[in-house]
Amino acid sequence: MFLTRREALKTALAGAAPVRSSALSSSRPNILFLMADQFRADCIGADGNPAIHTPNLDRIAREGALFRCAYSSMPTCTPARSALLTGLAPWNHGMLRMIRMADHYPVVKPKSLREAGYYTMAIGKMHYHPQRHSHGFHNMVLDESSRAETPEYRSDYRSWFYSEAPGADPDVTGIGFNDYTARPYALPERLHPTAWMGNTAVNFLSSYDRAEPFFAKVSFARPHSPYDPPERLWRRYADADLPAARAGAWAGKYRPRSWERDDIWHGDMGAQQVRRARQGYYGSVTFVDEQIGRILEALERRGRLEQTLIIFTSDHGDMTGDHHLWRKSYPYQSSARVPFLVRWPSGLISARRGQVRSETVELRDVLPTFLDAAGQPTRGQLDGRSLLPLIAGKTGWREFLDLEHGVCYSKENHWNALTDGKWKYIFNAFDGSEQLFHLGEDPYELSDLAASAPHTAELRRWRDRMVTHLAPRGDAYVKGGRLLTRPDEPATSPNFPGCKCHPQKS
Repeated sequence: MFLTRREALKTALAGAAPVRSSALSSSRPNILFLMADQFRADCIGADGNPAIHTPNLDRIAREGALFRCAYSSMPTCTPARSALLTGLAPWNHGMLRMIRMADHYPVVKPKSLREAGYYTMAIGKMHYHPQRHSHGFHNMVLDESSRAETPEYRSDYRSWFYSEAPGADPDVTGIGFNDYTARPYALPERLHPTAWMGNTAVNFLSSYDRAEPFFAKVSFARPHSPYDPPERLWRRYADADLPAARAGAWAGKYRPRSWERDDIWHGDMGAQQVRRARQGYYGSVTFVDEQIGRILEALERRGRLEQTLIIFTSDHGDMTGDHHLWRKSYPYQSSARVPFLVRWPSGLISARRGQVRSETVELRDVLPTFLDAAGQPTRGQLDGRSLLPLIAGKTGWREFLDLEHGVCYSKENHWNALTDGKWKYIFNAFDGSEQLFHLGEDPYELSDLAASAPHTAELRRWRDRMVTHLAPRGDAYVKGGRLLTRPDEPATSPNFPGCKCHPQKS
């Protein structure tokens, strides 16, 4: 049975009395995909951050597995979400810059799980194009914030907001969607999009009564700027010992402010401004964590926690002033490393809980993991791999991971990178300069070893790996065994499904 969007919204937002269910409705688990936008991997207590308050994400890590070396290969919004949608690496899903997502792919996550017999539900920020394109979701209840592509479009959150607060301005707090500034949310907390998203997810899970297992994607729009947590969470971090921004000597070129608007991509704004931005960011993280706690409680009330596979991750991180950089799109840890937590239901696999794993995993691994849990063979030629055998103790994994981003913000920000979680090699495609970091000894990437004589052999080893990785792309990338500069390149690879590509607001 298919519902209209009006019916779907009504169903998602309607409360329902808790009903306990101890029996699996299917031999396959429910699948709950939790993600937050622009969430730094180090902003989880279980990752070793004593300042952040994330008890519910910590619980998922404690009862499942935390991957310390998880990455977003192309760490901006739409390319990262294409990896999540398709299970493909950047060159194969075709997005080399932050442009509109393609409107079709042969294999996509919602359609694949729908065909596997799942009821598919999307809640929150999808960033698809067109914005109501379902990609196989039975129902979608969306918050796309200010990203209306047409005058006729209004997100479900905004429709709900105007019904609850007629005449109010949802953007009255006055912070742009890529600004470094921060302040408390100016309206009652219940109107905040993070609260709305938590309520919508809880009500869907509390009222779900279909025979088939569900696949629910709950995609929070925060902690992506605006950094605007409720007043109580703003105050929580007012006197907290927040980590200061870190900057390597190599990052001095990023000290000047990139422009006068508040949506800068680089600039040393001073320790006080960095702290204020992080105060808002940390408050936003904790607000998301609270909603995730409510979601876990909703599953427990229905007796479904041990029937549900849960993955939490993000599309990319947020520099918040590290190396004098802001926003995302960079190969550095604050931008490219993402949180990645997996909690499996009893009976799906036999594995020790509370694992902390060091393998390099990536967003492309989410779809194969879900297909594996659903008992479906991998469809097509996916680049990702299921994480379930890895968690269960089987050996053999990728030796290293590829990352890249085409021109973003400036022609100088254009790179390819490789990492195995211990080392990271970066090739700057604009001018051919290289960087090498020993993440095992220098997790904050303060010391660039590319010009260090004792590390010449290590640099050469990683450069050769990059040559091998890029050579199949042709002479524009590698010629005569040498990496070539690319001051500019197309926004898409030849694998991008045909459609017009335009810059996309993130």
